[in-house]
Amino acid sequence: MRFEDLEVWQRVMRLSSDIYIALNSLRDFGFRDQITRSGLSIPSNIAEGFERGSNKEFIRFLYYAKGSCGELRSQTYIGIEIGYVDKNTGALWLEETEQLSSMLGGLIKARAGFD
Repeated sequence: MRFEDLEVWQRVMRLSSDIYIALNSLRDFGFRDQITRSGLSIPSNIAEGFERGSNKEFIRFLYYAKGSCGELRSQTYIGIEIGYVDKNTGALWLEETEQLSSMLGGLIKARAGFD
């Protein structure tokens, strides 16, 4: 198995790509950079933890990914509130981050059983 085979990685990679595309023309570079970094951090941490080859390390990086998922959700709320993120798009991102966070939590619990 590879990290690319994980459904959670596939979904968050698509979400991160969608965020980059949607906010590509946003002139508030501080906000754009922060929200895109949060989105990018989630699949990156999943991949890095997986590639470390240790279950303990994988779990640690899954927690990092879960934290970044919460950060992304918070920034999405702010983006909607200040008009940077369309309400419908933002609602989809919020729903997806909730599901991804739950998936990460489930993966953490499942992997914890391997120790």
